[in-house]
Amino acid sequence: MPEAGKGKPRNGSAKNAAPPASKTINLALQGGGSHGAFTWGVLDALLEDGRIEIDGISGTSSGAMNAVALAQGFAEARRDGKGPEEARAQARRSLRRLWDGVGVLGIFSAGVPIPGAQAFISLFSQWFSPYQANPLGINPLRQLIQRDIDFDLLATHSDIQLFVSATNVRTGRGEVFTGEHLSVDVVMASACLPTAFKAVQIGDEHYWDGGYAGNPPIHPLIYRTDTSDVLLVQINPSVVPNLPADAMEIMDRVNEITFNAGLLAEMRSINFVHRLLEEGQFPPGKYKNVLLHHIDGGSVLAGFGAATKVRFDTAFVSGLFELGRAAGAQWLHQHFKDIGVRATVDMSLAPDQRVGRRPQAKPPKPARRTAAP
Repeated sequence: MPEAGKGKPRNGSAKNAAPPASKTINLALQGGGSHGAFTWGVLDALLEDGRIEIDGISGTSSGAMNAVALAQGFAEARRDGKGPEEARAQARRSLRRLWDGVGVLGIFSAGVPIPGAQAFISLFSQWFSPYQANPLGINPLRQLIQRDIDFDLLATHSDIQLFVSATNVRTGRGEVFTGEHLSVDVVMASACLPTAFKAVQIGDEHYWDGGYAGNPPIHPLIYRTDTSDVLLVQINPSVVPNLPADAMEIMDRVNEITFNAGLLAEMRSINFVHRLLEEGQFPPGKYKNVLLHHIDGGSVLAGFGAATKVRFDTAFVSGLFELGRAAGAQWLHQHFKDIGVRATVDMSLAPDQRVGRRPQAKPPKPARRTAAP
């Protein structure tokens, strides 16, 4: 007799087969401009599959946009008394509505790819600050978030815990907003590149893009949720194949390194705690054993170049979405069985150790004994 769930139904149809058991994960979503459409595709694949339940989401910049849009769909379904299947469908519709709006607005590039646009923007920002070039603080993204996201509804009807990061300009420290503190200003702050937009004021403080301090922060998922599994969707490349040579390439690589720095630091900390847990240095149950998983969109998107992060035309966004869907489906196929069981990121090789590791010194060879004369 075949094992449960592995044999074919007698009539050859899957309709009568019992649905596979669901598993719960947290999501950590990086930001990276239009490349966040890749993350949208990953989320769409997870939702379509139907076996994944989400406890918490941490997001920065476009990752924060994806987080609140997904939670919006689930909150609407809960308000309307819908079941889990319809809730997932509503979340998929909410994400598509957001990104379709991004494509229509064509943020930064008027809806069409402009050759040299990134170089022009960078050169322009060297001479004019956003306080001079955009004194009214006009950002079409704000209108889109206001149209699609009901933050009051998220505060009252969302079962998913949301954590959005922004960088405090005065202190230089990252701050994480959650629950009733989430707002359109928080999402705008999380996506506020200081060379393009004025700092976003929240209360008495001003904020820039959350990527400077944590892209995304993982610690809220560790300390404020009950789930051990964290799926990181990374869209900034950790490793690039070629040495940057011209000014734009160098600037782009500096930004990639900067926006990955906080993440790498947290991964080192997770690795440290994981190693101590394995060695029995901590009492059982005192610290959560984080099971980290990873979808590396950075390596997939590296070939497009950092300049395309400001390209928002519909054709490009749709292409990134399809790449993300394929990556999400592949991860589910390879690693769904590992959720709740083991980490699928090799934490023995922390990101800072994968390149340029010093070879371990070989022990000296014992002196050869010679017969006495």
